[in-house]
Amino acid sequence: MVIPVHNGATLLRDTLQSVQQQSLSDWELIVLDDGSSDDSAAIATAMASEDPRIRLLRQANAGVSIARNRGVAASRAPLIAFLDADDLWHPDKLRCHVERHQSDAGLGVSFARVEFLSPEGQPTGKIASHPSAPLTPADFLCENPTTTTSNWVLRREVFEAVGGFVEDMSYSEDLEWLLRVACNGRWRIEPIDRVLTYYRTSAGGLSASLERMEQGWLRLITEARSYAPLAVVRHFQAAQAIHLRYLARRSLRLQGDPALGADFIVRALRSDWTLLIRQPRRTVLTAVAVFARLILQTLRRLLRLGSRSSRAGPESRP
Repeated sequence: MVIPVHNGATLLRDTLQSVQQQSLSDWELIVLDDGSSDDSAAIATAMASEDPRIRLLRQANAGVSIARNRGVAASRAPLIAFLDADDLWHPDKLRCHVERHQSDAGLGVSFARVEFLSPEGQPTGKIASHPSAPLTPADFLCENPTTTTSNWVLRREVFEAVGGFVEDMSYSEDLEWLLRVACNGRWRIEPIDRVLTYYRTSAGGLSASLERMEQGWLRLITEARSYAPLAVVRHFQAAQAIHLRYLARRSLRLQGDPALGADFIVRALRSDWTLLIRQPRRTVLTAVAVFARLILQTLRRLLRLGSRSSRAGPESRP
């Protein structure tokens, strides 16, 4: 297991404890401190001193992709799992995935259901959508059907065969890696129908983060053109529409700027308006919610302006 961490001291202990509480106890964990300036390394060091299964590696801040790649290189286990420093695992996470891989030699990557937590770590009862049909390369051009790398368990031979994460990518790097696996065709990527990962939402830096996510997706498309050019040509417009809709939905969930959310959904429909026909429920509900927030924000601003104007009163004459 590899946990990359950059200034994650506030939540890191809980994350590490969720690993220590696994019903399967035969594991190794590498915490890769990516140039933290807080107590992340100290927390990992203290826990490693009490649990020999935990190791800490440190590097100057170089990004999550380099951190994960280095962590995998330093590990030895035949199965690899990733966990972000603010997410949590169900106690049966590793056992369920290991049993699945042991019973299916053709399985390359397994993932389970994900429940969203509030920024404070409280359960929300909201479960991420879960694919029911077999996954194809086109599925990884749009939005991540696995939700997060914290949800994966994969065979080391898969990682070695397709290579690690693109090192200068920090958004959509997970989708790009899964797309390479799907295009390789030697292994399947399949779900486990059980909640085993808990994903903590964050409200920090929303606008800039969402815009960087879009840039990361465009970088994914650039990478994909080198090994899946036909898939990109065939699916680009629809994939872009779905990804922009995903960003609009994410802005809703995280209470982002209403104007930014509206921009995402408008551009989604410009890219492929047939999304309204092919996936009407999600598309229409997202559009209605986004524009309702934008209208409410506009009305509040108008009311505030009216209130200020009434308080100022008529201009006095000389």
